[in-house]
Amino acid sequence: MAGTMSGFEALPRGGAAAALDEVEIAILRSLAVQLLELIGPGDEPAEDEDPLAALFAEGPSEPPTDPALARLFPEAYASGESDELRAKSSEFRRFTENDLRARKRTDALAVVRGLDGLTPKGDGDGGAVLKLTAEDSRHWLGALNDLRLTIGTRLDVTDEDESGELYRLPDDDPRKPMVMAYLWLGVLQETLVETLMP
Repeated sequence: MAGTMSGFEALPRGGAAAALDEVEIAILRSLAVQLLELIGPGDEPAEDEDPLAALFAEGPSEPPTDPALARLFPEAYASGESDELRAKSSEFRRFTENDLRARKRTDALAVVRGLDGLTPKGDGDGGAVLKLTAEDSRHWLGALNDLRLTIGTRLDVTDEDESGELYRLPDDDPRKPMVMAYLWLGVLQETLVETLMP
């Protein structure tokens, strides 16, 4: 991973660009593919299925048991002792989670496709310059956010220790590579947000 943790820069006519080396491209692509695997395949409607019926297909009513998925698909209402709130949360999930999963898949696929479409710079390092349109940037922002949420959940990151403790991990700590990826994704996310600001 790049020692400088470089990020995105705004393009003159809109959009964003980032110079990525070969290792960064491989890491980003691998993380996006893992995210796609975690989210799972979509339920594609059969050819003879009514498209309107597919729009109103019901999703799961129970929250995921995997903590990372639970973070990506949180409860709509605070879970408590109230049967009424549990019922509302279950109903909300049933009618929204399929769409949310589809959007997250679209975002992660945009990352994979964007990386797969890169042309090497030609300087022999295997790197390339990634250029995103404003629409691409929104997909990338969604995927970067989902990747950080997933990795942060796996690392048990809390708001209190998001930066300080993570920077001080010894190099032989097995969490160090994921921490470095988490921090780098944060740089990418923050700089990409800045390119979208007027």
